[in-house]
Parts: sequence; structure tokens; C-alpha cells
Amino acid sequence: MLRRDQNLAIYMEGSVRGYGGKMGFGILRYSPNRTVCVIDSETAGADMKEVAGMPRSCPIVASVEEAFALGADVFVLGIAPPGGLIPSAWYEVIDRAVELGMSVINGLHDLLGPKYEGLHPGQWIWDIRIEPAGLKPGTGLAASLGNRRALLIGTDMAVGKMTAGLEIYRTARERGVLAEFVATGQIGITITGAGVPLDAVRVDFSTGAIEQEVMRHRDAELVIIEGQGSLNHPGSTATLPLLRGSMPTHLILCHRAGQTSLTTLPNVPIAPLGDLIRLYEELASVHGLFPRPATVGVALNTAHVESDEEALSACRELEQELGLPCVDPVRHGTARLVDRLLV
Repeated sequence: MLRRDQNLAIYMEGSVRGYGGKMGFGILRYSPNRTVCVIDSETAGADMKEVAGMPRSCPIVASVEEAFALGADVFVLGIAPPGGLIPSAWYEVIDRAVELGMSVINGLHDLLGPKYEGLHPGQWIWDIRIEPAGLKPGTGLAASLGNRRALLIGTDMAVGKMTAGLEIYRTARERGVLAEFVATGQIGITITGAGVPLDAVRVDFSTGAIEQEVMRHRDAELVIIEGQGSLNHPGSTATLPLLRGSMPTHLILCHRAGQTSLTTLPNVPIAPLGDLIRLYEELASVHGLFPRPATVGVALNTAHVESDEEALSACRELEQELGLPCVDPVRHGTARLVDRLLV
């Protein structure tokens, strides 16, 4: 499948600005592969470092042909549209990428593998959202492990759970901790090359899928489990499989600074954060039936906040309110969260 020496072109048409391109943003920030360009006709000629605040320079081009000319081997669908389905307008662009000999990474629910036959030698289609084989229902086995297991929980979807988890993983590894990251969505799986596409797993096997992946890392000192969705969101079903499958010892709450209601359902308010934390902990433990995890900190997404001073002030305000360390993982690093995880 994807090799480290292959170059990526990320398709982000119309989504370089805003939240829709989170797949592309995640790959740009964390993938070990070189991204030669982003494809977006609206901002073509600009650079992702200036336009979207990415940590590394990456040119934006208008077409897949330009991406191929720059040396792209792999075409990545970098947008997560509502419902996770491929818009019909994208197929012409995907067809052209395949005709040029590019491999394709698809993190959406519509599968591309069956559509393209007769690929060139070495060319492939990676449909990420496919249920792993051999799954069984969960058994609570992860509770028997003696390591630390930190689950990222959230107040909404797309608030930075994957980003926080990867930053914590990186910090822990830099300290020499034997840490592992369990990816549970298409972005994390693309970056790390392994994991469970949780929203593609049948509900009866979803807990077992997480449990199986956590047990693969039984020898790690610290296992960071990428969160999905939120208890606060009426459309999210991921929380219970993550809690039961990983049996976490620690929780880290992820929230977007200043957000008071759900992004896609503004009529649904976000519960008071202290109440939401207690709800997560109680649901995890069921009055002591399972180990009760400790919430050790808050990862606050301040990407939309221009001033570093304003971002720091937002973190301090939450620290005072909750009595927990609060940092923006990208702006401030995650050393304080890792400190609490390793106590």
C-alpha cells in the first residue's frame, strides 16, 4: 500500500478555508510522506502555510494534471463532506488521477476499489473505511491490562481529538515513553498506516474492534486512543464502543475555544464542561462496574483565535473553571498533559 517514498497530492477543492478539509489538514501536519501540493482552484497559486497556517510550505495548484507534473504518485481525497459520501462532481477528477497512473487514498464511505479495474502495476486504490475481518463482540479484556490508556473525548465532532492524540503521542515518544497510538478514523489510519475505521464497523462488533486494536499494544506503557464524536452530539454513536473497547484509565477532554453549541446543529447547546466530564467518567465506570477513568486535562482548539495572548487567556479561564491543565496542543505543546498521564 502507501510507501514512505511516495509523494502525495491532496484534493481539497473549495475546502482550504474552513473545517471541511480536515482530512487534508491532518495529513499535511502529520503524514511522514511528502505532500507535493494541494489541489484547489479557488486558492491556486497560493501556499498552505500562508492561506491555512500550516507548519510547512505546500503549494496550491488548480488541477490534478499540475499535481502529477509536480511528481505526485498518490491522489488523496482530503475533504470530509457531510455524510461521508463522494460527491458526483469529484468522479471526473478521480478518473483523471487514475488515468494518469496515480494511486488513490479514499477515506469516505463510497468505495472506489470496485470501480477501477485494470490498474497499472504498482497502482492501487486504498478504501480506508472497510470493516476489518475476523471481528468479535467486546469482552472488557482491556480492563485487565496494567498500562495507561488515554481516550480523547470531545464536546462536538471535529474539535481536534485526533490532533491532540497525535501531539500527546509525539511528546510521550520524545520522552522515551513506550507509547502507541490507536487510530479510529480515516485520517489517523492514513497517517499511521493502521487502526480501526470505527464508523465502518457494524455496531455489534465495534467494541470488539477497539478492544482488539488496544490489545495489540498490550506491552506499551501508554496507549493513546483517538476519540470520535461526542456524547453531546445526537448523531454520534462512537463513544460507548470506545469506552468499552479501550477501558481507559485516563480521559482528555477536547473542546473548541468559545464554542457554546454544536457546529452543525446550532440549536443543540454544549453541556457545561464539568458536567460533561463527569458524565463521561460515570458512563465509563457504571457505578464502579468497570474502572473509573480520571480526566487529567483539556486540549483546547484555538486555531480560529488570532492572538496567542487571547488563546492563552482562554486556556487559563478553563483551567480556573475546571481545575485541570488546559493547553492548545498545537500552540502550547502537550507536555503538561503528558505529565498528568504519567503520574
